[in-house]
Amino acid sequence: MDVRKFSITDASFERSPGQDGEVFAGNVIDQRHGGPITLGYGRYGPHQSINEILAVHDVMVVLEGTLSVTSKTGTVTAGPGEIVYMPKGEAVTIRSHEQEAITAYVTYPHWQEAHE
Repeated sequence: MDVRKFSITDASFERSPGQDGEVFAGNVIDQRHGGPITLGYGRYGPHQSINEILAVHDVMVVLEGTLSVTSKTGTVTAGPGEIVYMPKGEAVTIRSHEQEAITAYVTYPHWQEAHE
């Protein structure tokens, strides 16, 4: 795999697995590219919420808007430039607020393989 640069326009967004709201994921690197991680962008519409038990380690960088992540240890809220780490096996609720939120994410291993 070569050194590459990506922007949000490189992502092809799909509804997040098991969700019916306005929560979308767009991988730019995943198992099809031969690397050990998945890298992509997330898009959350206003006032969206997803509940999930994480099948992978997930790092989310908030690029626009604000997201809150609630787990058994409490709630963290992140805005532009802030990073949230969510460990594999953790039960989380990710919630957007009044405006759309855009994230970049890295997962290990690949989240799509973990959902199969």
